[in-house]
Amino acid sequence: MKKHLSPLLLIFIFFFCQQQKEYNPIEAISKDILILASDSLSGREVGSEGEKMAADYIVSELKLAGTSPKGTEDYYQSFFVKDADNPHAQPSEDTGEDGITGYNVIGMIDNPSDELVIVGAHYDHLGMGGFSSLHRGEEAVHNGADDNASGIAAMLHLARVLVNRELERDVLFIGFSGEEKGLWGSNYFTKNPTIELSKVNFMINMDMVGRLDKSKGLAVNGTGTSPIWNWLLDEVNEDSLKLIKSESGVGPSDHTSFYLQDIPVLHFFTGQHEDYHKPGDDPEKINEDGILQIASMIEKMIVLMDDDEKIAFTKTKDQSDNPRFTVTLGVVPDYMFDGEGMRIDGVSEDKPAIKAGIIKGDIVIQLGDSTVNDMMSYMRALSTFEKGDKTTVFIDRKGEKLEFEIEF
Repeated sequence: MKKHLSPLLLIFIFFFCQQQKEYNPIEAISKDILILASDSLSGREVGSEGEKMAADYIVSELKLAGTSPKGTEDYYQSFFVKDADNPHAQPSEDTGEDGITGYNVIGMIDNPSDELVIVGAHYDHLGMGGFSSLHRGEEAVHNGADDNASGIAAMLHLARVLVNRELERDVLFIGFSGEEKGLWGSNYFTKNPTIELSKVNFMINMDMVGRLDKSKGLAVNGTGTSPIWNWLLDEVNEDSLKLIKSESGVGPSDHTSFYLQDIPVLHFFTGQHEDYHKPGDDPEKINEDGILQIASMIEKMIVLMDDDEKIAFTKTKDQSDNPRFTVTLGVVPDYMFDGEGMRIDGVSEDKPAIKAGIIKGDIVIQLGDSTVNDMMSYMRALSTFEKGDKTTVFIDRKGEKLEFEIEF
């Protein structure tokens, strides 16, 4: 595969290599994010030149860290999606002009044991915007510093430090592409693995870990996929971070693909924000110390569990129990909120919520006749409505109960 790093990026990498005689994790994390979220990569959309440049950069860093290639072509694993506009499209190993080719990046620390753990993060983003963008202005580069240069930076840091640990189990690092289009890369890998999935102890996914706010806490999803997770998370949480745990192994990120293969998973997430899927998701807003704090927790987990037997897998209440809905209120939920109701972290233009006067920070406590206690009850309530229906939304706004009429 041809190398695609621009001369500017090569100079940047060379500069840091010269300056960093001793490994400085904060500087390394900052460098990774500055490069991956650079305008020169044009938002890293799967199938684009920017995606290939990002893949090449991740490969170069995995090589420098001392990992060995574990793709189908050196560090790379390509996949092809023919009907890219179909939300149910599945990646395959076919090729052709009428479709999109993306690349997973895979490297491994080869330790004595045949068993392994997987550390993953997706590196693709939205390019110049497109269907998934929440930006309503002129076309602009969506750099995705938090989503998900932050996860890749954490993954690369773990590769750099775990290569010097005396571990028994192998550690496989995967940079997934096509996540934003529908978990394409992780879906393809789990169905075309370059290792034996039966030997995987667990999978750790880091998607949007760049904006840790200690007052809000850290979300950890998938805690119901193994009986040991709650104990282990408490054991490694030496900084006493507030952990907002969710049991389900299914969610809108790459750990889902592994959970569906009966592998215990955890997804680390610092929450959505007003720059989510917008051009404002830039490097200067990243909390590098927070990324290091999360990565250090994961490092401790991997080391602590290295000598133990494989952990047990448990199924969780997930996709079969999730309600289906055809309408939207037009809000971004606050996934870090653990109080009563569903707190709104953002509102979309020209949608029912903003037209009614609902604003960021409002807490939905009732939708129609249904009480809203949490995210799931909100989704169940929403699933009862169809386009054209009218109803009442009850909001808690700083302690005051307000009533709004909306039409879907």
